[in-house]
Amino acid sequence: MKITVIGGGGVRSMFLAKSLAQSSDELGFDQIVFMDNDPKKLNVFGKMAARLVRELHPGLQFSLTSDPVEAIRDADYIITTIRVGEDEMRIRDEKIALQKDLLGQETTGAAGFSFAMRSVPALVEYCELAKKYAAKDVKIFNFTNPAGVVSQTLRDMGYDFTFGICDAPSSLLHSFAKLYGVEQDAVTGDCYGLNHLSFFESVKLNGREIMPELLQNEKLYTDTDMRFFQKDLVEHMGCILNEYLYYFFYREQAIHNIQNAHVTRGEVIRDVNRHMMEELSHMDIENDFQNCLKVFDKWYGKREDAYMSNETGISRAKKPYHFDIHEKDAGGYAGVALKYIRAKNSGKKSEMILCVPNEGAIPGLLDTDVVEVTCTLENGVYKPHPIAHPGQLQMELIRRVKMYERLASEALRTKSIAKAVDCLMVHPLVNSYSLAKQLVEEYLESNREYTKGWH
Repeated sequence: MKITVIGGGGVRSMFLAKSLAQSSDELGFDQIVFMDNDPKKLNVFGKMAARLVRELHPGLQFSLTSDPVEAIRDADYIITTIRVGEDEMRIRDEKIALQKDLLGQETTGAAGFSFAMRSVPALVEYCELAKKYAAKDVKIFNFTNPAGVVSQTLRDMGYDFTFGICDAPSSLLHSFAKLYGVEQDAVTGDCYGLNHLSFFESVKLNGREIMPELLQNEKLYTDTDMRFFQKDLVEHMGCILNEYLYYFFYREQAIHNIQNAHVTRGEVIRDVNRHMMEELSHMDIENDFQNCLKVFDKWYGKREDAYMSNETGISRAKKPYHFDIHEKDAGGYAGVALKYIRAKNSGKKSEMILCVPNEGAIPGLLDTDVVEVTCTLENGVYKPHPIAHPGQLQMELIRRVKMYERLASEALRTKSIAKAVDCLMVHPLVNSYSLAKQLVEEYLESNREYTKGWH
């Protein structure tokens, strides 16, 4: 079985490599390919991933390439994690929005549409190559942001072999398992909503409902990413919140904090990546791997410590960061994709959270709306869990952002400037025709290399 990672020269390649290497025997991978169109990144982070795999599984066939056809040929599974335009374009997207006192976050905020203008055409090319060269029943798992808009657009274009995946909901459940001191699989939950805009209506420990007691647990607000929310809001909503909902429920605080920090998340990521790349590029990855790992720990730790800290004014608990390649994989970044493959191979029922067509699961949405929802997977077939009584406040926000995603998909598929204005106009974090028009004009200009044919 062959699995390919498109974007295998990214900083997170190490996590993917570890997950795939540790799971390869169980899942039947005998060939892993990391592809990236940036030779410099592939020569550093790709080589780090290759060295890691050799350490964990010397007999596993692992290769690096910049040729997409070679990477995709005969692949059974493909993971896409690309950043078209790199960090500098992300920063530009963020600042265009912030100059108008709008949130520039790349998935939840207005900048997400600009990112999608670049992401979707590139992903369509890879999907077409997959149809031509990959295995007949290939599945593509997309990590590329903005995952909600991207997943909706690809499905609307007929690429029904694509799944949007995100580790935020499953990571939240894993943090609850830590609170209770139990294995990860002991805690399950029914999630519903959209990517980076989802809610857990139920959380269970070994089948027992624990939502009421969990919301009263003070450690929930200190030891998990629920730390970004005040307890009174959580009690009012009566459910667990995806951390990205901070940008909706504390919108003005987020914008104020980012502007006062005088640095965007994109700039933080760019600087960390640049320093890490510079340091590693002068080291002997093959023969000095342990010291290379120490450099990775140093810089990735800075990235983790800064997660949402400028935006919220709240930092994760600071502790020395250490990436232990031999520690059992916690199933984070690649965990959702691997869980799908594991369930398909075994034929056993498994629960997982995916971005898939709604198919009646969440009332009030179209069957074709891509939603983020807990699914039961059996023999490779997913069935979204029906949500009988979604919250009124939750659904109002979900419906509005889903309208944005539908219109964004139409704009991206037809290259329509008018639909682009419509989608941003209805986005609750823009909510203005005049601002939407300005944003579209500036994003078209900023992305002119990628937006030929828009009319």
